[in-house]
Amino acid sequence: MTRGRIVDDIPGIREMLARSHSVAVVGLSANWYRPSYFAAKYLKDHGFEIIPVNPRYDSVLEETCYPDLAAMGRPVDVVDLFQRAEAVMPFVEQAVEIGAKVVWMQLGIVNQEAARVATDAGLDVVMNRCMKIEYARLFGGLNLVGVTTGVLSSRRPTTLVH
Repeated sequence: MTRGRIVDDIPGIREMLARSHSVAVVGLSANWYRPSYFAAKYLKDHGFEIIPVNPRYDSVLEETCYPDLAAMGRPVDVVDLFQRAEAVMPFVEQAVEIGAKVVWMQLGIVNQEAARVATDAGLDVVMNRCMKIEYARLFGGLNLVGVTTGVLSSRRPTTLVH
């Protein structure tokens, strides 16, 4: 088995986003004003398959919501964690069990032990970054209002078709 890696560079994140299509969003809220809802809706609107994971709901964003990753009964490309750092380990273990390729810990979430478990099992890991923001800045969805990306390039971003 190949060891996974912690990805924290622009080319690595760009490549990871380009090859990912299905995203299990753990902690996805049905409340439109919550960051998890906003990020998942953006990703869905940009061609990603969103699978909500939250035991509080039957559906979110018109998608069936599952109580945990194991209940999905299928692998996904990315497990996007909207959970406190101290609460991510069970979800990382489930991500390994279902055959996910990437564990993505949202802004403010860093758990080195969980990252080690994931990379030892062959999964790539992103920590302390927002998948929506990274996709927007690397594939042309940000503008001057909002986030300053700090990414300068003479090349136009590649348009993705999911």
